[in-house]
Amino acid sequence: MAAETRSFQAEVSKLLHIVANAMYSEREVFLRELISNAADACDKLRFLALSDATLVEGDTEFRIRITADPKAGTLTISDNGIGMTDAELHANLGTIASSGTAAFVDNLSGDAKKDVGLIGQFGVGFYSAFMVADKVEVLTRTAGTDKAWLWTSDGLGEYTVTASEKADRGTIITLYLKKNARAFAEKERLRTVVRTYSDHIPFPIGFVETNEDGVEEVDSLNRASALWTRPKSDISEDDYKEFYHHTGHAFDDPWMTLHWKAEGRIEYHGLLFVPTQAPFDLFHPERRHHVKLYVKRVFITDEVEGLVPSWLRFMKGVIDCADLPLNISREMLQSNPVVTSISQAVTKRVLSELKKKAKKDPEAYATFWRSFGAVIKEGLYANGQEHKDTLLELARFRSSAGDDLVSLADYIARMKENQTAIYYIAAENEETAKASPQLEGFVKKGVEVLYLTDPIDEFWVQAQFDGYDGKPLKSVTRGGADLSTIKGAASDDDTKTAAEDKDPGAASAVDALVASVKLALGEAVKDVRSTDRLADSPVCLVADDNDLDMNLERMLRQHKQLDMAPKRVLELNPDHMLIKGLAKLVKDGKAGVGIEDAAFLLLDQAHILEGEPVADAKAFTKRLSEVMVKALGA
Repeated sequence: MAAETRSFQAEVSKLLHIVANAMYSEREVFLRELISNAADACDKLRFLALSDATLVEGDTEFRIRITADPKAGTLTISDNGIGMTDAELHANLGTIASSGTAAFVDNLSGDAKKDVGLIGQFGVGFYSAFMVADKVEVLTRTAGTDKAWLWTSDGLGEYTVTASEKADRGTIITLYLKKNARAFAEKERLRTVVRTYSDHIPFPIGFVETNEDGVEEVDSLNRASALWTRPKSDISEDDYKEFYHHTGHAFDDPWMTLHWKAEGRIEYHGLLFVPTQAPFDLFHPERRHHVKLYVKRVFITDEVEGLVPSWLRFMKGVIDCADLPLNISREMLQSNPVVTSISQAVTKRVLSELKKKAKKDPEAYATFWRSFGAVIKEGLYANGQEHKDTLLELARFRSSAGDDLVSLADYIARMKENQTAIYYIAAENEETAKASPQLEGFVKKGVEVLYLTDPIDEFWVQAQFDGYDGKPLKSVTRGGADLSTIKGAASDDDTKTAAEDKDPGAASAVDALVASVKLALGEAVKDVRSTDRLADSPVCLVADDNDLDMNLERMLRQHKQLDMAPKRVLELNPDHMLIKGLAKLVKDGKAGVGIEDAAFLLLDQAHILEGEPVADAKAFTKRLSEVMVKALGA
């Protein structure tokens, strides 16, 4: 077969350009990435060999080997793992997989010096080799086949794949080192890097040298034991960090580490990490977790649905169970009761540790919640009542009380006298929530309102119909609001005095205006009523008690999942000068046919306050123009 030359996928070219032209302070991480890939290849083949022993026939001991030639300036990393076909070479080394990398590349500015730090946080896997190499060769043969392939590239835009000869299965990666990276061809430098970053790899990593007699000698560079099976007392914080980097293919440090051994009816080891930074694929539609399942130290799969719930998919690490058969299929794992039991136990442990962290270090927990809170709240919807109390206890919210995150317990402790519900407002973002007219009366009264700005909020809040600690959750944009019974802040005295000074006939005048507006609007609204939820705005729209919350309605319409939106309730602020003026005109019988125009202008104004278009822009413009003409006395 003739050599086939292709161009890198556009995202890869951009990434490689930045890697190749930026000075990275810790370039030795390239070796960690290549060793990690080699270990994954050995893991995959070891699993496949459980059902097909011929794949490893004649070579059952998995290993990783490093060879260096300081004079030639080359470094070679080889493994006897699964290997790659020519199609896999194109897919794995010529394109960016759907792991969120493409989204990551979109965030790159093109300034190599600025972007290289971001690259370091994300991880570049195989491509990190070009930080130290002018050219990279990958010679590989898939286990069970007799065809070998050679992939070659200088990382400048193209790569070549040709048929080759390779007697052994696995992969050999040869790096032609840059002049300023020749130190990576020195044995002691390599030993230090491997001990620092890859000591936990469960396969032996050996440095191969040829002695004076021409005999190859292998010097072991790592302990080659599964980190999760070692006693916690024997493991340093750095060991945990590097294992996290390896198993999670991550460059950040873990925010929290959980390492335990479960004994009893089911025995298993668990070593899990909570990342510091949210991964780019956190909200990928597949919602895959990143926890690997091992059986007696043999990697089985990282695709067991239900091993951890989808709302803990940010967790990374390993579960190693001794109570599962080594030859179990991935399909059988989906419904295996042992996996179900492990999942339940793991979930409880993670939630327990998060509770401890929230209590011990609230500031650090607040940082965690900002990154992963939206995912955690999925559990309130997906799992119903199973972990309800713990999840609601862990939940944190922004609120009208200030800039700090608050818990539901904090909220209840600050509730006003006679307040019986936990009030919230759901909106696209915090700025929209703060600008909502429905919030005005609550803020004036000093009643705290939670801001729910994650899409999942609209769903879990409906599932938790009985609220928290006996207090129901109630939307300020839904149903009637009666704040008169709640004893609020100091402004209550002013409100009381204002109420005493009101014209006895004012209430009846507003009632007459409400009736007139309702008659004029007809089927355009579900109802019209007076409200005390407003302070500065003359009107607002709210959803009826039994209808969809307004923000959920908007979301469903945007995604074309709602054909006909329910009609809303128009509420009037009886203390606003505009409403008072209109009420007086109606009372004095001077409104005439103009009340219909006024009614529709009020409705249009309410829509504008919600950030929505008016129902009839032409009619709105005409009515507004007529009002302005009359105001000018023309």
